[in-house]
Amino acid sequence: MSAPCLFCRIASGEIPAAIVAERESCLAFRDIAPQAPVHVLVIPRVHASSLNDVSSPSVLADLLALARDVAQQEGVAESGYRVVVNTNDDGGQSVAHVHLHVLGGRALRWPPG
Repeated sequence: MSAPCLFCRIASGEIPAAIVAERESCLAFRDIAPQAPVHVLVIPRVHASSLNDVSSPSVLADLLALARDVAQQEGVAESGYRVVVNTNDDGGQSVAHVHLHVLGGRALRWPPG
């Protein structure tokens, strides 16, 4: 059996992370390679490899609610921020555990990527 994924290990506390917010079902921590002044990842505590594998609408609601709360806490809610979910290889997902990127603190261009 393979070792738990990186984000599962962060969620369990096995690997330290700069946690900025948490709830019973999910947590938020700073990205180690930020792409904006504010770059926080929001993950569910329960493993799901990608957005395609999340079966609970309440988990999705909790992830989005925590992303919103993080934006408020980080001071970017009023100026604007982006929530990104990369899904699978062509979508740019680099860790096989569903996660939301909360990006802000500067003007973000469109289209991304």
